Amino acid sequence: MGTKRTSNDQVHASAKKKPNGHWSKGLLSSMADPDLIVEEDDLMTVIKDKYPKAEIHYLILPKEDISDLGKLQKKHLALLEKMYACGNRIVEQNPNYEIRLGFHAVASMSRLHMHVISQDFNSQCLKTKRHWNSFTTSYFVPASSIISELENNGCIKRISSKTAESMLGTPLKCHKCSLEPKTMPQLKMHLITHSKKGS
Repeated sequence: MGTKRTSNDQVHASAKKKPNGHWSKGLLSSMADPDLIVEEDDLMTVIKDKYPKAEIHYLILPKEDISDLGKLQKKHLALLEKMYACGNRIVEQNPNYEIRLGFHAVASMSRLHMHVISQDFNSQCLKTKRHWNSFTTSYFVPASSIISELENNGCIKRISSKTAESMLGTPLKCHKCSLEPKTMPQLKMHLITHSKKGS
């Protein structure tokens, strides 16, 4: 996947100077920020997450203006498969990490984006129960499942806001064992024990 920074220098410069308004549109400016861009081509851009929730946390975004999973159509299948292949290349480049590829069932940021995130969750930006549950419950939908659903049904079924809030409100639980800590600081201290074990 080749970079095209030279042809986009003016776009990048103007994007850094002009905010895109509401915070939910922040990914659009991030896609044009040379400090965040990892690689890009005519169809997609790979960026470092501005507020990573793990040691490895990238976002893969389409150049096409697709706001969320609900806007996907069967014609986007090839695009999703290319995004998935790109994510798997990142996995292969980081063999010492357990990495998952997936989408939030209801994304807070406008512009479809696939998360490529390591399962250490070692990050100062991981602060709240909602952060945790958005990556460790069924709120985080594997990319392979999204591709299969789109292939079979031609669209992605939206979940209700009530279901989404239920997922995000789930009691804290370690994703590696059965521990159910009471607070995020307790959970983060516990995660260090898994890191030391290499599990």
